[in-house]
Amino acid sequence: MTTHASTTAPAATPPAQPPAGSAASLRALAPYLRPHRTRMALAFVFLVLAALTTLVLPLALRALIDQGIVAADPGERVMALREHFLALFGVGLALGVFSASRYYMVTWLGERITADLKRAVYAHVLRQSPAFFETTQSGEVLSRLTADTTLIQTVVGSSFSMGLRNAIMAAGALLMLVATNPYVMAQVLGGLVLVVLPAVVYGRRVRKLSRASQDRLADSSAIAAEVLNAVPVVQSYTAEAREAARFDAATEKAFGTGVRRIRARAALVAFIITATTGALLWGLYQGTQAVMDGRISAGHLGQTVVYVILLLSSVAALSEVYGDILRAAGATERLMELLATRSPIASPPRPLPLPALQGGTGVRLQNVQFHYPSRPQHPSLDGFTLDVAPGETVALVGPSGAGKSTVFQLLLRFYDPQHGHIALDGLPIAQLALEDLRQRIGIVPQDSTIFSASAMENIRYGRPDASDAEVVAAARAAHAHDFISALPEGYDTFLGERGVRLSGGQRQRISIARAILKNAPLLLLDEATSALDTESERAVQAALEEAMKDRTTLVIAHRLSTVVNADRIVVMDQGRIVDIGRHTDLLARNGLYARLAAMQFDHASTGA
Repeated sequence: MTTHASTTAPAATPPAQPPAGSAASLRALAPYLRPHRTRMALAFVFLVLAALTTLVLPLALRALIDQGIVAADPGERVMALREHFLALFGVGLALGVFSASRYYMVTWLGERITADLKRAVYAHVLRQSPAFFETTQSGEVLSRLTADTTLIQTVVGSSFSMGLRNAIMAAGALLMLVATNPYVMAQVLGGLVLVVLPAVVYGRRVRKLSRASQDRLADSSAIAAEVLNAVPVVQSYTAEAREAARFDAATEKAFGTGVRRIRARAALVAFIITATTGALLWGLYQGTQAVMDGRISAGHLGQTVVYVILLLSSVAALSEVYGDILRAAGATERLMELLATRSPIASPPRPLPLPALQGGTGVRLQNVQFHYPSRPQHPSLDGFTLDVAPGETVALVGPSGAGKSTVFQLLLRFYDPQHGHIALDGLPIAQLALEDLRQRIGIVPQDSTIFSASAMENIRYGRPDASDAEVVAAARAAHAHDFISALPEGYDTFLGERGVRLSGGQRQRISIARAILKNAPLLLLDEATSALDTESERAVQAALEEAMKDRTTLVIAHRLSTVVNADRIVVMDQGRIVDIGRHTDLLARNGLYARLAAMQFDHASTGA
């Protein structure tokens, strides 16, 4: 069995493995940044201009003090004050324009990249095989789509640009301080090196705690998503308190991990700011002594003070930004791990074309051996062989766990068998494009899925390009037209989340209408009438028989009364075929089918 990597639709293909390390993990976002190089360049230009404009302020302040305040001639002092205040206003105006432009560009980038990342992750998850969802909870995926992408948006749209701006300002202020006070600042720089090294080492612990914090948040989200989708069951078992306690425990665990992260980050910030402040105050003290000794002017000292303040504030901001970047790095690693997941089920590089068909399609399963990934020791199908001719109706019956639904999942290629071959019209399904294969198959599942949309759109889901008239015709065929017309807004009525406004039988008829509208040559009916009352079952059964004409149909049924007219009935038990024949022949053989029929029909005759 050949495995191929699934395709996604992100801005660019992510790396197979996310980069390890700390903030370096953010390099995995490069494919999503690359299409927006022009905006990134503009944002960088505005960012640099804003930082440089800020660095000009101390120079203007020095000129104001030395030429406008300390100047000896009063007339010159007044003129100089006006000129220098106008110059300061010009610097402030430029700073406002450049800062606003930078903010717009980087915020746009944050929103755009987050949207692209969400689309890429969502599209990728939709292409995963059911094996992926055997080990991954939907709530965890939702957490990654929301909480993790929000962290990345914060970094890309705010923290990163603020960090870069403060880095430029810190570097510029430091250069100016070194240029004006080289001897003193050489001592300060030596102290700053001693600050940076332990901060980087300790930052790794903060990153690990950030990753753990996001994982615990995902755990609580997974519990919430699972329970909210089963509220009626929870309430029927009066399990509200138990489920609330389970969520409380997960939330408290996430809170505890978050507190450890906050504590570690707070210690990191305190260390950086305290150590940096001490080093810079030492330099400022040396500058004050120089003024008192007459070696520098008052304006020079004022300039030094402002540059020290800029450097201090920039370093403090950088310590905050660094914590955000570490959190986003953990979130990025989680998302990249998800994007790096490759489905074992994918279209081959060069798929075979399927021939055009007007009627049914032929199906062949030959010596199929299959077990689910989560149950490797328990075969669901064992040496299963079955040929279905075009236009034939074949029923699969047997006790629960016999492997009936597994046949459907393999035909749809949700899984590939470990051994054996499956063919559609003589072509191996593993060599067909997944879209081509599944377009050939219509299915009515046992648990009908209703989307949060109108009745019209729910039925049209089977064929998005169908007209309203075709949707109505499919609904009539499924005996759904009458109850849909009776809804408050008819076919435009919103059916609620998971179809909560409909009964089980109504949801099933919507599902049947959807399959009829798709009009596929191979029809799979998995207990298609299980949720219907006797009267509705007869009506829908007639509609299904009409839809099954000239189509190949496989039917799974526990109600044997619905398959007595099938061309063949395949009796299954423990993944094997134990008998095949028509209803009367199987009864005459007095085997497993006869025992199942006796239990059902005798039970029905008693009126139970």
